[in-house]
Amino acid sequence: QVQLVESGGGLVQPGESLRLSCVASGTIFSGNVMGWYRQAPGKEREFVAIIFSTGATKSADAVKGRFTISRDNLKNTMYLQMNDLKPEDTAVYYCNLGMRGSSYWGKGTLVTVSS
Repeated sequence: QVQLVESGGGLVQPGESLRLSCVASGTIFSGNVMGWYRQAPGKEREFVAIIFSTGATKSADAVKGRFTISRDNLKNTMYLQMNDLKPEDTAVYYCNLGMRGSSYWGKGTLVTVSS
């Protein structure tokens, strides 16, 4: 049984930073891909960034230059460093793990950017 738990969300003002974490537990095989997705109120869930177990990354254009995804394979933990946050970044941020044809999701952590 794989579980993903996100943390680090909160209320910040525009221009501030937050770091999200996602801890994966259970049987985690190598060669997986982890990612962050977000869902704003009234909108569909959208891709933010992914990182492969090799360390290769890909991110959405909307967050390039502001968000950095990273992972610690020994701790089965993924991070999302979010800088220069904007009101349009307000959303529930979800952690995803893709592994051996299966996809797992966390319950999400809320990020609110407001003055």
